[in-house]
Amino acid sequence: MEHGERLKLIRKGKVKEVYEVDRDTLEFVFTDQISVFDKIIPVSIPHKGETLCRESAFWFQIAKEMGIRTHFRELVASNRMRVARVDVIADYSKINSATRNYLIPLEFVVRYYVAGSLMDRISSGILKPEDLGFRPGHVVGYGEKLDEPYFELTTKLEKVDRHLSFDEAMRISGLREDEMEEIRKTILRIDEKIQQEVDERNLIHVDGKKEFAFDKDRRLMVVDTFGTADEDRWWDAEAYSNGNVVELSKEFVRQYYRQTGYYSRLEQARKSGQPEPDIPPLPPDLVQRTSDLYIEIFERITGESFD
Repeated sequence: MEHGERLKLIRKGKVKEVYEVDRDTLEFVFTDQISVFDKIIPVSIPHKGETLCRESAFWFQIAKEMGIRTHFRELVASNRMRVARVDVIADYSKINSATRNYLIPLEFVVRYYVAGSLMDRISSGILKPEDLGFRPGHVVGYGEKLDEPYFELTTKLEKVDRHLSFDEAMRISGLREDEMEEIRKTILRIDEKIQQEVDERNLIHVDGKKEFAFDKDRRLMVVDTFGTADEDRWWDAEAYSNGNVVELSKEFVRQYYRQTGYYSRLEQARKSGQPEPDIPPLPPDLVQRTSDLYIEIFERITGESFD
């Protein structure tokens, strides 16, 4: 670390490094790495870490103003923040409805439009139109607005995220039904506020991921990050009103690997239990385009200048 302290690295994620400040505090360092499909791309995206860190701090401050509890404490540099520390318990059998101060081992995804993997699952028949609230037989198109938010639950602490049924999510997380409902209502409140904020800057909040934990008194709090160009999907509102979907998130990076055939090879390897192919680096022009995108979406999400 170059900020005058030697902190202990306790976890290195796909895009964040987590350091121990003390027994109650962690420091997140947002790197310039980028990942898709749970694979780290071997390139560095200039300014990416700073944009994500500052976006996260922006939304945490708004959540605080809304009276929503979070783990955020302070921004200590443009790409570093300090947060309250909770236990990460990978053994589901050690979590129950009385456990306190722990990361709930779930990711909560809420979708408002048909996009990304949701479209893939519709196209492959894994999901039916009626699962999304459409009438049976309806031909679902990419970009369609859903009549109701579509909630999904996935694992958080496993090597590759997998979708969970409601019953399995409840079983592995230690949540009570009233706590799950509190999480659902909190997500909807936050997302409503997000859309109100970005309406002013011609954005559509398409979908997003959130994570939660319990504090030492088993009070829910929002943790990790949310409302960023990594966790969430954004479209240009004006283009959408004219019938076009213009991606303003790293979705176009995912699409690049779909178009090159890498995603198909990866999925085939995962389904057959074969070794996963290494993900190739982005070409230099796409690295620059990605960096520019992260800066643009930062300014449009927050209304702040990146300078």
